[in-house]
Amino acid sequence: MRNQVFKYLSQCSTQPNEVDRLIISGFLYKNKLAVKKNEFLKSFSILENEKEEYSTLQKFISILEIEIPKFEFEELIELFEFVISPADRIINGAIYTPVNIREFVIQQSFHSKNKTLANAKIADISCGCGGFLFSAAKQLKKKTNKSYLEIFSTQIFGLDIQPYSITRTKLLLSVLALSEGEDEKEFHFNLFEGDALKFNWSETLNRFTGFDIVLGNPPYVCARNLSDEVKLSLANWEVCKSGNPDLYIPFFQIGIECLNENGILGFITMNSFFKSLNGRALRNYFQKKSIKFKIIDFGTEQIFKSKNTYTCICIIENTKHDYIKYYRCIDKEIPKQESVFSKISYSGLNSNTGWNLQDNKIISKIESTGVAFGNIYKTRHGIATLRNDIYIFNPVKEDNDYYYLQNGSLYQIEKGICKDIVNTNKLSREVTLKNLKEKVIFPYDNSEKAKLLDEAFIKDRFPKAYLYLQNKRRLLAERDKGKGEYENWFAFGRTQSLEKVKNKMFFPKMSDRTPSYIINTDDNLLFYNGQAIIGHSEKEMLLIKKIMESRLFWYYIKTTSKPYTSNYYSLNGNYIRNFGICQLDNDELDFVLKEQDRNVLDTFFESKYDIDLRQ
Repeated sequence: MRNQVFKYLSQCSTQPNEVDRLIISGFLYKNKLAVKKNEFLKSFSILENEKEEYSTLQKFISILEIEIPKFEFEELIELFEFVISPADRIINGAIYTPVNIREFVIQQSFHSKNKTLANAKIADISCGCGGFLFSAAKQLKKKTNKSYLEIFSTQIFGLDIQPYSITRTKLLLSVLALSEGEDEKEFHFNLFEGDALKFNWSETLNRFTGFDIVLGNPPYVCARNLSDEVKLSLANWEVCKSGNPDLYIPFFQIGIECLNENGILGFITMNSFFKSLNGRALRNYFQKKSIKFKIIDFGTEQIFKSKNTYTCICIIENTKHDYIKYYRCIDKEIPKQESVFSKISYSGLNSNTGWNLQDNKIISKIESTGVAFGNIYKTRHGIATLRNDIYIFNPVKEDNDYYYLQNGSLYQIEKGICKDIVNTNKLSREVTLKNLKEKVIFPYDNSEKAKLLDEAFIKDRFPKAYLYLQNKRRLLAERDKGKGEYENWFAFGRTQSLEKVKNKMFFPKMSDRTPSYIINTDDNLLFYNGQAIIGHSEKEMLLIKKIMESRLFWYYIKTTSKPYTSNYYSLNGNYIRNFGICQLDNDELDFVLKEQDRNVLDTFFESKYDIDLRQ
């Protein structure tokens, strides 16, 4: 949305009602729509005799002329979504859904109900500002030739936790009707303010037997941004019994339980439930119900302009079925034919370890070969100070006794309290450990288990470092939002990966290509940000290095792992633990350890898995 429009609205008022009056009045003016009867729209229309507001409106219209010369319905819907405060957007997960996505979800959902659309009850249980209901009402009118007066009162239903969202949905639908010649004095809407996690449709609607179609874009709120009250509500839903569920997860169960027999659910939502721990209970729910399910997966493609999310379209029919239909989009292309979908049997999916939907047969073959990675190799994340900017540094200079640290001021830090450390996330590129080495202030002893040093000892033995840490004590106290319980105020935020380990293989948490895997035998070298395989012999380390450098392993990561922007994929232990490590006899092991040609090794490993990835 254009910056000047948003800036002007935010300067005019923080009250939703006042902002809505400006937006609706501007829309009516720009589209030459006159309201003669509709009392609701009249109450949001700024008139010439309201001098102060009318002057504000004229300035707003002049900005619209420049930034949104064609102020049509999609611009109106997008503007309604964008004027939600950033805080509300985080808490409630509101986001604008592009029109092509809405129309595709509606077309797919309407298709199997075509013969009964004239009486179909259609709901959005987290309707936001009403984009889905707007598109659904337009399609209903086109297919049934009913009036909006009848459609709104008998066929369209909406729910949202924010009162201003319900108001905006009413405004949007009222203006839609007005634009097509229906200027009724009053429309009856079935639009309700309420929390979908607690809302009871049966108590609200007479003789409620379920909706024929539930549409929408469930709220995008991750677990860490949820209030304690919402977390308590999530606990009431079967699909929220694993991990720390994001807010979108229960909306599947809520939506399905709101459907009548053979009802249709159409969502555009996050795709993380395919593999994540917090999606395990949801996967179990789907498999237990063996529900008819079609998925269009956008992978790493970004569908929403205002949010980095990884999404999929889910079309679910409330009836039994043996398999899921799956399609992975390329360049955001939405499939036009059913023949492009893969059919994946529910019996071939494992809800506990995660669904492998893309190239299911090949991935199943890889995971069923040999022994699972997680049963052989241990991975660790690096140290977690929770204030790396205080503890970790590149010396601006050094002498025999001190490193010199620039952090607001220039500080001397005794060399005896420092260790070498590397940021292994940077191994997603071809780099050497020598180029990555930094220094970390390490307030622990040099024993195998790394015990925290006594404060008096640090003050006496390392007075310069102690003075520096004292200067940063207030900042250290702010870790964990000030609620952290540490062994002492100068301790790292977490105690992970402090112990000495001789053999380590470093690698990043994510990469956009086969990263650098570096084996290191210095038990004093620490690492952060990335991860490492630890506790194995040099021969075992070299073997897993060769396997993880292979074309086969990177194919597995790209196909099954969590995606990030710019085609980066997670290498987290959760996503590699099920990779099958093929069994090698002694001759094969000697061959792999000695062979340096990557192409030769790629061909060898693929033959062990009976897979050919050259095509």
